[in-house]
Amino acid sequence: MFASLLSRWLPTNIAMDLGTANSLIFVHGRGIILDEPSVVAIDQSDGKILAVGHDAKKMWGRTPESIAIIRPMKDGVIADYEVTKAMIRYFIHKVYKKKRLLQPRMIVCIPSGITQVEKKAVRESSLAAGASKVYLIEEPMAAAIGAKLPISEVASNMIVDIGGGTTEVAVISRYATVYSESIRVAGDEMDEAIQNGIRKDFNLVIGPFEAERAKIAIGSAAQLNSRLETVVRGRDLLEGIPKSISVDDAVIRESLHSPVRAIVDAIRRALERTTPEQAAEIQKRGVVLAGGGSLLKGLGSRLHEETGLPIFRAKEPLTAVVRGTGQVLENMKELSRVCVS
Repeated sequence: MFASLLSRWLPTNIAMDLGTANSLIFVHGRGIILDEPSVVAIDQSDGKILAVGHDAKKMWGRTPESIAIIRPMKDGVIADYEVTKAMIRYFIHKVYKKKRLLQPRMIVCIPSGITQVEKKAVRESSLAAGASKVYLIEEPMAAAIGAKLPISEVASNMIVDIGGGTTEVAVISRYATVYSESIRVAGDEMDEAIQNGIRKDFNLVIGPFEAERAKIAIGSAAQLNSRLETVVRGRDLLEGIPKSISVDDAVIRESLHSPVRAIVDAIRRALERTTPEQAAEIQKRGVVLAGGGSLLKGLGSRLHEETGLPIFRAKEPLTAVVRGTGQVLENMKELSRVCVS
């Protein structure tokens, strides 16, 4: 009984994938227990937080001007410190429904290309939100661990993590990142490209979540075996009235050409900047894709065609990063070396 009471008051350490589009939390001994949009609704008259996560996302585009719907993460880093702090605090409180004597330790994922100033902002916002100590891990390393790549081996492994704000391309060997590049082209850029394409071709203004829905439904990086079609809804740019149109996969694929091309080029640069021995190992082992962007139809075949490399997708790409971070949390003695300062 005493042990049960004690467990209610002592902290359970957590791992967080603080993403541009979604934030996920892994709790030691329990697994992934939170997956919510990184969105906050704020009353601009008094700065009060009205909703966070799913509830805030439902309000997007439906509220008066007095209520601001904010995505405090931009391109994988903190764009609004105070709102991010409030969002993290909300998520921690949702995880810990009862007050604890001690605050939890946290491991938080960060893009590989962020600056020391941006790292400091992540640490300070996590500490201010209720963490006792904060460790950082770069997203491609976390994704590699979550995808069960043999990071302890000397041989080189390439991971490509396509998230909401950034695409991370990294070569990992012996618990270390041999090469990495973080490009700020990922799911958000794809959604914006679809918005621009629909506006240009049909004079129709659609929101980011409608663009995301179309991307998931019929978006592709390569020619599909059969034609796909969906209806998109928005506002007619010329008449200013609501309008719905039918678009097919070719329209969306054309819109996605530029962001997909950027991802292809990032992989090619990685191959050019590795040693001949590393490149040969990657040719043999292939490339593993993770993140929500890896679910884009035809992406694997497009990358194989452009690079000649075998392309594989992680078993659970959407949660690879937070699961990898959780493994570090549960095996700190062995894996603490992958955390960064």
